[in-house]
Amino acid sequence: MEHYENFKEELQIRTEYAEKVIRRWLPKESGFARTMAEAMNYSMCAGGKRLRPILLLETFRMFGEDEQLAEPFMAGIEMIHTHSLIHDDLPAIDNDDYRRGRLTTHKVYGEAMGVLSGVSLLNYAYETMLQVFSMTEEKDRVIRALTVMADKTGIHGMLGGQSVDVENDGKPMSREMIDYIYENKTSALIEASVMTGAILAGANEQEVSAVEKAAGNIGLAFQIQDDILDVTSTAEELGKPVHSDEKNNKVTYVTLFGTEKAAEQVEELSEKAIDLLKSLNKNNEFLYLLIEKLINRRK
Repeated sequence: MEHYENFKEELQIRTEYAEKVIRRWLPKESGFARTMAEAMNYSMCAGGKRLRPILLLETFRMFGEDEQLAEPFMAGIEMIHTHSLIHDDLPAIDNDDYRRGRLTTHKVYGEAMGVLSGVSLLNYAYETMLQVFSMTEEKDRVIRALTVMADKTGIHGMLGGQSVDVENDGKPMSREMIDYIYENKTSALIEASVMTGAILAGANEQEVSAVEKAAGNIGLAFQIQDDILDVTSTAEELGKPVHSDEKNNKVTYVTLFGTEKAAEQVEELSEKAIDLLKSLNKNNEFLYLLIEKLINRRK
């Protein structure tokens, strides 16, 4: 079994690798649409944990070896995630001026370009991921991975969750509705990360199903922790305004159950996720540590 005594260094190595991969696949800033490419790249190069590309890569490593096949999907999923952040920050939704410690895309390039650059990133993600067809003979794996990505990011996944969130903003919500929002707005993209990594590496259906369930727990725990940080952290720590949920009258796990109960849910979901991954007998100790650190993060 591998041991990671210095987890921070190992995470830094993987984050730098993910960053390098992402930047390699960004659009060129040229021609008449240069401003939109600049806005896309401004958002993509704003830093961040690169959680989803790293989860995709580490899951790929559990089942396969040719990591080059994972790279366009690593870039693609970060483009999809960034597109959702750009649109979340818009005046029509969360109306946030700062993210990751700097001005949001629409504050720099204007609201119209914020909308267009977000849509363009979503489309460019699929342009990027389609490149894998020319890199492998396993075309069926690419088709399955793209199908999962489209399903998890569309109306039955991330965008569906966002729409229900926006439609019910400031209204009373049941736990069932909040779970629907979290399972789709947040968990779906994390599920897409691990599922596509597993599929591209050759995992069987049972293995893909197991990583999907684990990722569902990770995503839900991640979002609940986000709720907790919104009331317990500082703007300096998070790199974005705190008490944003309260300002926007959002119902969250914290408003429903309180900080202590919400924290218990985070711990329970985290344990379930790691147990599911360990049941596959495909050791990746770094992945287990990553899940624990991310779910219990302070920023």
